Amino acid sequence: MSETILRRALTQGHWEGVDTLHYKQAADNSFKAVTRQVLFDDAGGSQWRYFEVAAGGHTTLERHQHPHAVMILRGPGRCLVGDRIYEVDERDLVSVPPMTWHQFRAAPDSPLGFLCLVSRERDRPQLPTIEDLNRLRANPAIDTFIR
Repeated sequence: MSETILRRALTQGHWEGVDTLHYKQAADNSFKAVTRQVLFDDAGGSQWRYFEVAAGGHTTLERHQHPHAVMILRGPGRCLVGDRIYEVDERDLVSVPPMTWHQFRAAPDSPLGFLCLVSRERDRPQLPTIEDLNRLRANPAIDTFIR
């Protein structure tokens, strides 16, 4: 049996045998201070990942055809899902439906770490167009939230 059965926690947000990777390979400023780790690459057709957003950082504003299931392990922070902003904290669960704009932000003084369960076979993220941004920014709360 060559699959990994147990990945021991080394420190908060780090596991034995798991590399910490760049969040994305983008040269723009669509995200700030984010790392990712692939904890299990084929968990029943799903991929289980851990993202850590450094204090004051944020993920990319994006949407996908696939859903996400998220569990906050470290933080507090905030997230945009659709047209609402939610305060999140450790052990909270967030469901991101397909084709829903989303972005996660860490608190200014604390990292935000979360597990994300997605289908192993999934589509690439879609970034907002100018028209999408204008629609989102029509809501003053979202306008001040998104980066």
